[in-house]
Amino acid sequence: MKISEAKAKELASQALKARENSYCPYSDFAVGAALLCADGSVYTGCNIETAAFNGCCAERTAIFTAAAQGKREFTAIAVAGAGRGNEPNSFCTPCGVCRQVMREFCRPDFDIILTDGKDIKAVTLDGLLPMAFGPDSLE
Repeated sequence: MKISEAKAKELASQALKARENSYCPYSDFAVGAALLCADGSVYTGCNIETAAFNGCCAERTAIFTAAAQGKREFTAIAVAGAGRGNEPNSFCTPCGVCRQVMREFCRPDFDIILTDGKDIKAVTLDGLLPMAFGPDSLE
């Protein structure tokens, strides 16, 4: 993990807080994310669902919000998820679409901090998405 454990715990706490804004009437699974930018700013996101079953995951909400504000360099993201109204009791990993979006903006050693509400676990993007197709694949 490239960031300090204290910073990772702070991001995990922000991800847990971001879950409170989740709009998940169909899956009843609330997810929050907190994205640390290279300049030290943090953008949070939550999952947002629609009746047409298209929506946006918490990780992509955070990344797209940061990107819309001109941010392009990201250091780490924390993710927390569990059934709506429940505290997390296991680690929630990003879905495949979120992993691919992360690959667009982040290096393979990008830190992904998972929390179960008590503990944290750090993994890298390359660990979750080995042999990824990214911008350099088009060269």
